[in-house]
Amino acid sequence: MAVRNGQQFLAGLRDGREVWYDGKRVDDVTMFAEFNAAIHSIAALYDLQHDPRHREVLVTEIPEIGLAGRAFEIPRTLDHLRLKREAYMIWARANCGMVGRSPDFLNVMLAALAAKRGFFAEASPAGADAMVNYWKHVAKNDLFLTHALLDPQLDKGKLRHQQSDPGICLRVVDENADGLVLSGIKRIATAAPYADELLVWPFPPTFQAGEEAYANVFAVPMNSKGLKTICRVSYANHGQRRDFPLSSRFDEMDATVVFDNVLVPWDRVFVNQNVPLLNRMYRETRMRELTAHQTNARLEVKLGFVYALVQRLAEAQGLASRPEIMEMLGEAVVRIEMIRNTTHSAELQATLDPENGVLYPDLPALQVGRAYGPLVYPDLVQMVRRMGGGALVQVPVSMDEFDSPVGADIERALRGAEMSGVAKTQLLKLGWDICGSEFGARHELYEQNYAGERSALMAGIQREYARKGEWLDYLDNFLAAL
Repeated sequence: MAVRNGQQFLAGLRDGREVWYDGKRVDDVTMFAEFNAAIHSIAALYDLQHDPRHREVLVTEIPEIGLAGRAFEIPRTLDHLRLKREAYMIWARANCGMVGRSPDFLNVMLAALAAKRGFFAEASPAGADAMVNYWKHVAKNDLFLTHALLDPQLDKGKLRHQQSDPGICLRVVDENADGLVLSGIKRIATAAPYADELLVWPFPPTFQAGEEAYANVFAVPMNSKGLKTICRVSYANHGQRRDFPLSSRFDEMDATVVFDNVLVPWDRVFVNQNVPLLNRMYRETRMRELTAHQTNARLEVKLGFVYALVQRLAEAQGLASRPEIMEMLGEAVVRIEMIRNTTHSAELQATLDPENGVLYPDLPALQVGRAYGPLVYPDLVQMVRRMGGGALVQVPVSMDEFDSPVGADIERALRGAEMSGVAKTQLLKLGWDICGSEFGARHELYEQNYAGERSALMAGIQREYARKGEWLDYLDNFLAAL
């Protein structure tokens, strides 16, 4: 199977997986009300691959695979990078940038890992072959992957094996001819109820001696025996689309995954109980360059969408030309363009890795997006609050009320400057979904924490700054010439 459509994606989810919501097992995730909208938003992305308007960008011929989604492509030219960015933005525009874990994110990561076969071969040629073959398998079958990174939070001051419950963190409990057997828990597996497979690699890469049993990278199907998915409360709203423009369609489910003696076959094991290798993986596989290329493109779409809403809210109130509002909108423009330019700059400064012939976008440029993304999205959300003001909480229960006996009164009460009450109310309902709803709060929290703990992020950027030596030499030469 290659380049699936939405119906094929949906059919693949009816596989007997064990998913729990509110203490009850979900029989069919595709029919469950709390997941239905999100699942169909993913199905719509797969359908876009067959849309004649987008197919040339979204689908490509990959030598090792055949026809596959663009995200699976390992970039070797500037044209590859450009087309990958365009593909990311087509999918992001389909959901206003609100789906942070769309299939292309992990597809990009797999391509990055497969391109660094030599890294995995240091420890095990079999692990390296498994990694490359898994990339081919996922691409040929056009699967949707999610990942699980984080351990449960007990005592952050202790190592995994020092916890009061040392079995709570996911670890190897047995090893046999068939593979590794793992038990334990991983958290924040976004989209896990409706992903095809789960890629597990522990993060952050700060493992210590004695934690070998926890230091594994592998993949399993979501219907694996002994694998349970336990969901958070849904933020999806089941009202009509006009009343809940985003939360009725795009609530990504976050989940905890519980492993109870799950067998991982050897051909799905990429790193086996190897602390030094795992600690180097994030940096040396160069996954950051390729995944940040995708996430920055998605963020640009999300910021642009929210900016446009702020602009329309200003127009609705006749305020768009006020100096203080123009200033605020200008600040929003600067934030969008800053993120946009990190992506384009990274492409223009891309460098070829002589080891594997891969063209990697410039990491320092992309890190700007990683550093500022958590700051700029909340800035724009606050602009929505400012422009909407008290009107955000003074909207009718339903857009259908405009057709009711009190519709004329509502129209008079809510009409804007050169804008109907219906149009203005639609803007306000969208604004509430972004800045006031549970869905909106989750997105603000998501973007703020996307890149991890800020002090660690900034320290890492400083530590790995590729042009640090150039600037230090410049200063030293200046001083030497005095």
